[in-house]
Amino acid sequence: MTRNDTPASALDAFRQGVFKPFNPSLLQRFPRNDLGSWVVLQPNAAGAEEERVLSIYPAPPGSVTLYDGQNHGRTLAMDNVDGALHGHGRLAFHLPGGQGTPRPMLLKFEPSGTLAAPEHFELQSLDDYLREDANWLAFATACFAVMVAMALMALCFAIMLRDVTFAWYTGYMLCYVVVQGVQTGFLFHPLGLGWLAGSEVLVGASAVALSVSFAALFISRFCDVQRYAPALRVPVVALGFAMPLIVLMRCTGISELVMMAQTLVNPVLILGALLLLLTALVTGARGSRQAWFFLAGWTPLLVLTALTSAQDTGALPSLDWLNDASIGMGAFEAIVLSLGLADRALTMRHDRDSVRVLADRDALTNILNRRAWSEAATLLLTDVGKSDRLIALLFLDLDHFKVLNDLQGHAAGDRALVTVAQVLSSELRPTDLLGRYGGEEFVAMLHDVNQEQAMQVATRLCRRVHRLEIPVDQQDLRLSVSIGLAMRSMGDTLESMIERADQAMYFVKLNGRNHAHAYERRAEMYANRNPPRPGNS
Repeated sequence: MTRNDTPASALDAFRQGVFKPFNPSLLQRFPRNDLGSWVVLQPNAAGAEEERVLSIYPAPPGSVTLYDGQNHGRTLAMDNVDGALHGHGRLAFHLPGGQGTPRPMLLKFEPSGTLAAPEHFELQSLDDYLREDANWLAFATACFAVMVAMALMALCFAIMLRDVTFAWYTGYMLCYVVVQGVQTGFLFHPLGLGWLAGSEVLVGASAVALSVSFAALFISRFCDVQRYAPALRVPVVALGFAMPLIVLMRCTGISELVMMAQTLVNPVLILGALLLLLTALVTGARGSRQAWFFLAGWTPLLVLTALTSAQDTGALPSLDWLNDASIGMGAFEAIVLSLGLADRALTMRHDRDSVRVLADRDALTNILNRRAWSEAATLLLTDVGKSDRLIALLFLDLDHFKVLNDLQGHAAGDRALVTVAQVLSSELRPTDLLGRYGGEEFVAMLHDVNQEQAMQVATRLCRRVHRLEIPVDQQDLRLSVSIGLAMRSMGDTLESMIERADQAMYFVKLNGRNHAHAYERRAEMYANRNPPRPGNS
């Protein structure tokens, strides 16, 4: 195209065979200089009397002008939101019927600041076009809705769980939505964001760069790169911070920085994509479960991006569905990565619960340790809604345990503790609180039982432990348990209940062992009984 070209001269050149022929149903890239380029389409006579639509897909960057027989032009662009007939994902020229003999259609692709992508042309009846347009709009809307919904859900989890991994995923997915929204024109039709007109190139390029940045920061935490591939963490994080710098350079308006950013962006994008692919493969091979979710969702999208890039060079002209596939694959990736995030959250919760169990359980007997039992018992005592419920506390101390340890060794003592803990657990209700208080001492808190019922439980525990017939020495001495009982009174705390139950247990020790006794508020309970507590418990 030259500066002296006019629509009439372009049509004359077409009739003289100067233009290079092409198949309009296949993707074709039309090189453009700073003046644009001319394209002529010769429709057949079939359907010339009915209303038809000439569509250009995918919607090219910049504007396209269609000239009629009187050299009057109609100009459409992806960001044009004023047309009566909108082409969702493509440019659509409405052609009235009754044209008689079809004339060549002259199109002028105006110059654009971006690389010209390949397009194909389709001339069809208005009804067929509206049906296909409605199908595309429904498909694209569903895909974008899935991506936005997954992103917003992740943002909610980022706030609730205070996990920045979900925030990086949100940023990555929303940037990808913007990229596809600009490339397909969805931001303009049907969303009608006309205020973006003229800046879609900058917005789209910035969104691409930021999506890679968020993807790098996301994979760093999602795939636990620090654990599985520490050598790759620094370059991955560096990529995450390098892309925003390139975006800032492009937005400065300083020609030198803008040119440098345009020079750097494509090589960094290519190297960044390869780095993320390598990182996911390495971490997955070394045991990162989430890496396989990332690969399952991201690799197909990477393949589609490579195929689309190949199309820009003139390859694969028949695969005109790649752009739509990128939208659908974005929704697929959003779902897969959301499942990966859910799996990650469940895994972290399971690990946290496992650590909590280990922290709350006595390592030897596998019942509650003193700290965990005290917390649970305090919570039970301070339940405001059930402040009048009956609660009993049993303080248990094994008899002759020191002798057992001295004569048979600590291994035998440990086996005896494990066996006794198992017996106590089996005799008590699952809702009763049983814990190891320390050494050979156990505590149990029973709820909704009166003193008589609690004494029956304590007596049963004494008999059950004695029936284990765990020998202490070479004589007939057997391991048994002394139990003190305290019922909750007005104003009781856990400490006061334990103190009274301990005193009742001490009374049992001084009165023959191997039975239970309830605390009694009587001075005579300890009258004339002030010797030191026996060392041989």
